[in-house]
Amino acid sequence: MPTPPAAFPRPLALLMLCGVATLFATNHVAARVAFDAGTGLLLAILVRSGVASLVLGGLVVGRRKAFELPAGTGRWQLLVGLLVAVQSLCLYSAVARIPVVVALLLMNTLPIQLALLTWALGGRRPSARASLIMGIILVGLVVVLDVPAWLGEPGAMGPGWLAGIGFGLAAATAFSGALWITEHRLARVGSTLRSLLTMSTVLLSMLVAGALGLVPGGMDLPQATQGWWGLAALALCYGVGFSILFISVPRLDMARNAPALNMEPVAALVLGYLVLGQALSPVQLVGGGIVLAGILLLGLSRRA
Repeated sequence: MPTPPAAFPRPLALLMLCGVATLFATNHVAARVAFDAGTGLLLAILVRSGVASLVLGGLVVGRRKAFELPAGTGRWQLLVGLLVAVQSLCLYSAVARIPVVVALLLMNTLPIQLALLTWALGGRRPSARASLIMGIILVGLVVVLDVPAWLGEPGAMGPGWLAGIGFGLAAATAFSGALWITEHRLARVGSTLRSLLTMSTVLLSMLVAGALGLVPGGMDLPQATQGWWGLAALALCYGVGFSILFISVPRLDMARNAPALNMEPVAALVLGYLVLGQALSPVQLVGGGIVLAGILLLGLSRRA
């Protein structure tokens, strides 16, 4: 049996995970730049998943992995791929309508939704401490979404605000379903092959959706130079971040260090301000801090 690779020193592992989180945040900011220049949603996801599929395909071939699924897992693998396709479409739809950091904070309701889904499907009930932390996260979301202001004057938030919130929450719901299936129905499938098949399903789903015209304007090309730069940057940042994370996971001690990935909304806040001119009010910043603190506490308590 091969010896597991030695873990990186913790400072290096944390630095790498923060770098990966920043690359993922840059991917979403670049996507907003592309969308503002007329790029279609499906095209952006198609380019991103295509790059990821090439990386994963190279890993499968390089490691000489067998392209074979255990009996009874094919339909679950297909469902995971479709859920990730829905998640990608919903998250990019949210990014196109609301500030990037708000979209990512909504996506970060994932731990809450996954815990509730696991409980609903017969898993362990969230502890009192976890439930309290989830409540704190929800309070933070109410603040960062500025719900009182929206209720008082819905038009002030913009026409796409409510739809953006819905898409952000739907993205987290779809991904929590994919994670539950991965843990409970696909444990026998190798991670490299599973990831390749998932990305390939996303890629094919976007091609089919584009061919059928299911998303109006979904395959539109950028109408300005910055749109092409945004499209290239989102593919590059996602591909590099995905590759670093996937290849280095065995040495990153994720059980201890995974909460560092929650830097993504922080990086998105800074990049959104510098690149897009998006800024949150002081009250919303406090709400975002509450959400991030709650997510970190929830992640650390679950690992403990």
